[in-house]
Amino acid sequence: MGLDLTDLRLFLLVVEAGSITHGAERAHLALASASARIRGLEDELGVALLERERRGVRPTPAGRALAQHARAVLRQVEHLRGELGGYAGGVRGQVRLLSNTAALTEFLPEALRAFLTAHPEVDVELEERLSHEIVQAVAEGRAEVGLVADTVELGALETFAFQEDRLVVVMARGHPLAARRTLAFAEVLDAPFVGLGEGSALQEHLAWHAARLGRRPRYRVRLRSFDAICRMVERGVGVGVIPEAAARRCQRSMAIRRVALSDTWATRRLILCVRDHTALSVQARLLVEALRAERSG
Repeated sequence: MGLDLTDLRLFLLVVEAGSITHGAERAHLALASASARIRGLEDELGVALLERERRGVRPTPAGRALAQHARAVLRQVEHLRGELGGYAGGVRGQVRLLSNTAALTEFLPEALRAFLTAHPEVDVELEERLSHEIVQAVAEGRAEVGLVADTVELGALETFAFQEDRLVVVMARGHPLAARRTLAFAEVLDAPFVGLGEGSALQEHLAWHAARLGRRPRYRVRLRSFDAICRMVERGVGVGVIPEAAARRCQRSMAIRRVALSDTWATRRLILCVRDHTALSVQARLLVEALRAERSG
């Protein structure tokens, strides 16, 4: 059986994305090439692996079985690379890290810079996801390490404290609410909002809490970064809810005010989660240790 590691990785990406197009993009392959590889896998195994639907694909029972074995094979390959890399003078391999919005934008860049500099032969595949999706992916072995908010159920995963994440409201200095020391989320829902694009973990989090109040934020504009949100807020377009670390940074150069959210859910701990720390690849263990050291530092 001539199964190829590239094909196995591609197949997992397609299954996870629910789309050959999106799986091909994540694998950095042309759509035609990805489609041919998937068809080649099905021909090689003599069974349909994907059900093609109008809005994407989903695995057949055979496809689910292949995905389970492919994860095990690729995980073992990463273990092998990491351990053999040690004999060659340095750890080698790749770690898949899933993160929520706050950790990805405010806490990870510097921590990952230090880690990647110290381990030039280790690559980190970093992807933003919602916290509950991250927990599921780590539990199922689709990622080795996750960074989530402590507001989700973590099940049997092993966890380690990473950072504290406080959400605040940012607004122009002349905004009617700018003199307040604290605000409840419900008090700002009548104001126009500036936020991140749809699908971001933070926006999903805010939408969920607004829905609990029977409300829905009205977004005047959606942007790609906290800096861009603060620029729009500075110009009086609306208010934003962002991590305090981002607000503090933007306040150094922008005429904005930050006001603490009084809701209990607005203060969250960011948690590192893994399925089994002792079973991690060498490179994943090193990454977890580096991120834990970042907290103590």
